[in-house]
Amino acid sequence: MPNRWIRAWRGTLSKLGVLLLTALVIGLIAHKVWLCLFIATAGFLAVHLFALHQIGTHLNGPTVAAPARLPGIWRILQDRISARRRAARNDKRRLLAGLRAFRDAAAALPDAVVALDRERHILWFNRAARSLLGLDYPRDLGAPITHLVRATRVATWLDGGAGEPLIDVASPTNEQIRLSLRRIPYAEDQTLLVARDISQLQRLEQVRRDFVANVSHELRTPLTVVHGYLDMLEPEQWPDSEPILHELRTQSRRMTQIVEDLLTLSRLEVQDGLADERVQIAPMLETLKREAEALSQGRHQISIENNGSPAIQGSAKDLHSAFSNLVSNAVRYTPTDGRIGIRWESNDSGARLSVTDTGPGIPAQHLPRLTERFYRVSTSRSRETGGTGLGLSIVKHILQLHQARLEIQSELGVGSTFSCVFGPERLSASSIDEPVHEAGA
Repeated sequence: MPNRWIRAWRGTLSKLGVLLLTALVIGLIAHKVWLCLFIATAGFLAVHLFALHQIGTHLNGPTVAAPARLPGIWRILQDRISARRRAARNDKRRLLAGLRAFRDAAAALPDAVVALDRERHILWFNRAARSLLGLDYPRDLGAPITHLVRATRVATWLDGGAGEPLIDVASPTNEQIRLSLRRIPYAEDQTLLVARDISQLQRLEQVRRDFVANVSHELRTPLTVVHGYLDMLEPEQWPDSEPILHELRTQSRRMTQIVEDLLTLSRLEVQDGLADERVQIAPMLETLKREAEALSQGRHQISIENNGSPAIQGSAKDLHSAFSNLVSNAVRYTPTDGRIGIRWESNDSGARLSVTDTGPGIPAQHLPRLTERFYRVSTSRSRETGGTGLGLSIVKHILQLHQARLEIQSELGVGSTFSCVFGPERLSASSIDEPVHEAGA
């Protein structure tokens, strides 16, 4: 192509030279040199201006078809422009095909997908959004999503940044359909709102909760009977069976505790709200220390530290249960002569109750699963210490009801710190002049 371009330039300049030489000769013969040169130059410019006009028409035209054949260098330019336009048209077709395929795939998704701009106006949505969110095409294009999905929880969630998925939202089209909402940024100031039907999962979860609750209730009575009869058997009357009776009593108490913990979890899972109480922290810490000392039997050094707000808003009974679980775990898993610290601190960003021990520590790979039911880092050690494997699950559910979270830090050979982290709203509400509840007192 470069050689062709150079040859075309040379050819054009040669034609211009021949034309001017011819005009000069004719002008000399006719004694009108300047007129002949002017006519020749004007003709040359006219030809090339016409070619330029053809090129412009070709560029502004809707097709890539080449215009009438042009002279010299203009033909090469014309060929290049045609090639570029054909390539651009092919690229456009490929992009349009890819876009159509993407939109067809998004439209076929069972999840509702809604594209929103910075102001949360609807740019596009798929077919599932019509059935799950009640959107109508094309009427709802450009409308604010909060005007169409009117649940207060959704508006609050979006205003808060929608960082975490919003679970269990009723569909605007059918209260029986439960949705999970997720916000996904995908371009500058644009986001995707994805709504998934979790009705079946919710029903299965409800079946599981009902099963656990019913089985736990059914087991409570026979376990009470077995435990009662075991208590009637005195080891002195059966000296040869004393180890057996001791083991039966231990396992009976352990099974009873598991049933009680399962019932507690079932209650927390179906609990919608909390007792709105102002819980004093100082009496809570003293109670936790007394319980830890009773469980420790002098084997550990137990200390408390209070450097925060005097009260917190929530359920005194549930908070004591959560804190007590953490403290009892620290006592069970900390070797003799170890230290256990209970610390309360708060500031403008929230509050934190931390339980620190000098136990063996927990390997990092186990930390994400510690709050799962019956999950054990060491099965044998948990059974020896009398744990049920449900304590941290109970703690997690109680904290979720208080819009709080559990943080766990641990290092092998150094110890662990379990922290209950509360938001500032739990402290601001506690300043209200209300009856004071001293948990565990």
